[in-house]
Amino acid sequence: MKLILKWLLSAAALLAVAHLYSGVKVDSFTAAMVAALVIGLLNTIVRPILVLLTLPVTLVTLGLFLFVINALMFWAAGGMLGGFHVAGFGAALVGSLIYSLLGVVIDSALQGLFAKS
Repeated sequence: MKLILKWLLSAAALLAVAHLYSGVKVDSFTAAMVAALVIGLLNTIVRPILVLLTLPVTLVTLGLFLFVINALMFWAAGGMLGGFHVAGFGAALVGSLIYSLLGVVIDSALQGLFAKS
């Protein structure tokens, strides 16, 4: 139940990103659900490999390169999907930052909601 709720809230967060920032476009809630799923899969499968491969650069930049990796995952999802569009790398960087902040809010809300039950 928690996973489905997190998925739906992540899709809503993508719609919020598209509303707040003009560099990201989402055509519908269905497209947002698919995009949230693809971003989650990319973050689960591809991101750890990229983090490992770019570890020296990440250490030199004191972890700031992780923002670039997050933007690349966001941009890749936009390139793969038809209903989710990201204008460019700069838009992916800003969009991924907003999406990550909303993700933190969602995670803390879900943790509080499911901790009581």
